[in-house]
Amino acid sequence: MPTDIEIARAATLRPIQSIADRLAIPADAVSPHGRHIAKVDLDWIAARPARPGGKLILVTAINPTPAGEGKTTTTVGLGDGLNRIGKSAMICLREPSLGPCFGVKGGAAGGGHAQIVPMEQINLHFTGDFHAITSAHNLLSALIDNHIYWGNGLGLDQRRVSWRRALDMNDRSLRAVVSSLGGAKNGFPREDGFDITVASEVMAVFCLAENLGDLEQRLGQMVIGQRHDKSSVTAADLKAPGAMAVLLKDAIQPNLVQTLEGNPAFVHGGPFANIAHGCNSVIATKAAMKLADYVVTEAGFGADLGAEKFFNIKCRKAGLEPAAAVIVATVRALKMHGGLGRDELSTENIDALKAGLVNLGRHVRNVRGFGVPVVVAINHFTSDTPAEHAAIQTYCRQTLGVEAIICRHWADGSAGAEELAHAVVALAEAPRAEPFKPLYADTMTLVDKIRTIATSIYGAADIALDQKAADKLRELEAGGFGRLPICVAKTQMSFSADPTLRGAPSGHTVPVRDISLSAGAGFVVALCGDIMRMPGLPRSPAAERIHIDAQGRIEGLF
Repeated sequence: MPTDIEIARAATLRPIQSIADRLAIPADAVSPHGRHIAKVDLDWIAARPARPGGKLILVTAINPTPAGEGKTTTTVGLGDGLNRIGKSAMICLREPSLGPCFGVKGGAAGGGHAQIVPMEQINLHFTGDFHAITSAHNLLSALIDNHIYWGNGLGLDQRRVSWRRALDMNDRSLRAVVSSLGGAKNGFPREDGFDITVASEVMAVFCLAENLGDLEQRLGQMVIGQRHDKSSVTAADLKAPGAMAVLLKDAIQPNLVQTLEGNPAFVHGGPFANIAHGCNSVIATKAAMKLADYVVTEAGFGADLGAEKFFNIKCRKAGLEPAAAVIVATVRALKMHGGLGRDELSTENIDALKAGLVNLGRHVRNVRGFGVPVVVAINHFTSDTPAEHAAIQTYCRQTLGVEAIICRHWADGSAGAEELAHAVVALAEAPRAEPFKPLYADTMTLVDKIRTIATSIYGAADIALDQKAADKLRELEAGGFGRLPICVAKTQMSFSADPTLRGAPSGHTVPVRDISLSAGAGFVVALCGDIMRMPGLPRSPAAERIHIDAQGRIEGLF
């Protein structure tokens, strides 16, 4: 059976202007980056009228396991499937981060016959958006220390500089550093550190901004530290937003690519869902909704993180209303949630599968709690058995009241997702039983918002606030930030803050160790458990196996 990269290399890609032509995007609104990638002009997008009746479809998943779920693959397969049955459909995905590509996860362009291409470029430097975001972030970092060096006219308390530096690579040694060593000419030494670029507030602002002007305004609202009286200092106080926006002026244009079947896709922005809000850019999503009748997007990791933030942050901020949601599961992953080890997954085990179905059940109930209709996609693996498929379908139908569909898009492309496409259309076009609604009101206190997410989504009994976190929440509410939504940073592996607790743990306590403000993005981050905003590399990183062969082809990335 051919591998993902062999399938991608065998494909004949269409010139990117032919993909733009399908969307009626004129050549003068397309800036090609080679033959198969292009930027689309923001002014042209802004001038396009709204498309009435467009349907936004979210693809999410159960909690991830080492067995794999295939959420991006299913997103691509569904987009192709919708086009196959005669619908005008676009896909909206996030850009991959270099950290996971060279760490453990590998590429993020789908797989098999459900891929976006050219996958090597997409998974590596692509159009340079992440480099631009990293540069804009670190420009602000440099301006902060430069301001302190030249007299600190704003009275910034060096002990309370909250703005860190950024790098799009997993490097645990940079989590906590001391900067400006080496004597007076190098500035004033202080504690500092790095976050991975996908956790940068610049990334969040980039993905939530509506246009270039909104981007610059949001950049200016970012809080970088406090004075001695604890009043906030912003990027605008440092006169940074203009130069930062200049660095981002090309990156903010969405990237147009294609699937293996020649269907259009925007790939733009890339915050992680376990440490950030996990959605592609609002600009790309809204642009796609002007260009197609169906827009299929994904939110990172399981529905407890990605979908919750998609609904409570992205949809709330951008005024979006999803028409339906697809929750992806695999037999293998459900058996892991049922207690099996990775080496036991290829053998039929109905008891373990049924034990793991509680994880899927909680995600389905959670998503439906937002008023969004749900269908389950069973991403087929060759080791699956008919009895295992039947067990999932029976549980979904009889216990959850939803449909579960076997999907073979990895092997068969759009043909393998045709049944899923018909089910999504039926859900999206049926009268809504109830309206879409966020989980909590803006007026709820920040503490109660965190508690509501923990108890309603994670099945927790309560939260445990460190004193530092409790103090920061009080300060934020006193400073006028109490109406902001919450972005929880926690492990993606479990409903709890303990990555080893699979299934659907209940009655646990979610430890909230720290709080940070993302005023430009417009949310408050709650750091839970041991989650880090700068990941580390595994014992045997993928980078050790990545190389260029004698024919100039990249090997080991996928």
